[in-house]
Amino acid sequence: MKKYLVEFIGTFFLVFTVGSTVIPPSAGSLAPVAIGAVFMVMVFAGAHVSGGHYNPAVTLAVWIRGKCETKDVVPYWISQVAAAFVAAWMVGKIKMQGAATPLAIAGWKPAFVAEFLFTFALCWVMLNAATSKGTAGNSFYGLAIGATVMVGVFAVGGVSGGAFNPAVASGISLMGLSFWGNYWVLLAGEIAGAIAAATAYKVVNGSE
Repeated sequence: MKKYLVEFIGTFFLVFTVGSTVIPPSAGSLAPVAIGAVFMVMVFAGAHVSGGHYNPAVTLAVWIRGKCETKDVVPYWISQVAAAFVAAWMVGKIKMQGAATPLAIAGWKPAFVAEFLFTFALCWVMLNAATSKGTAGNSFYGLAIGATVMVGVFAVGGVSGGAFNPAVASGISLMGLSFWGNYWVLLAGEIAGAIAAATAYKVVNGSE
């Protein structure tokens, strides 16, 4: 139960930070820095308990890699998505109604590619920095993971919304930052990216 609570807390602060820094009054061009930073600190805070996934796609990749027990996968997903709903509700209470401007994507293919690439990057970094024998006991994994999110939001946030995370995709849709019609594109890219990253990790690292 402790693991699921940690996943809820970390995902909540991630999604809450997204809404709080993007919806006016916002952090403007510094929003990606805040989003990457909150991911970093929550990984450092909770990884020793739950692994610090805060992302159903990361949980999927870690499960495929063999570092997440099957019995924990669905409870992790429930905790993460529930946290996104609570965070979206709370953002709605502290921000002005109608202040969110939904992103209109320029076709599903660019958005799919953007979500696929940086979900792949996030899962790839997570697997190598936080689950690999070669990097066991390191102290940089939180910074590496948070920086990957920050770079992704800077790079393709304007293309897809920069979710790289089904919980965040749910949150930004609930907050009005993304049209619900975009939801399936985000999820498809994220799931495909997670599976590809886990597969690539196993090819590179063998039966570690």
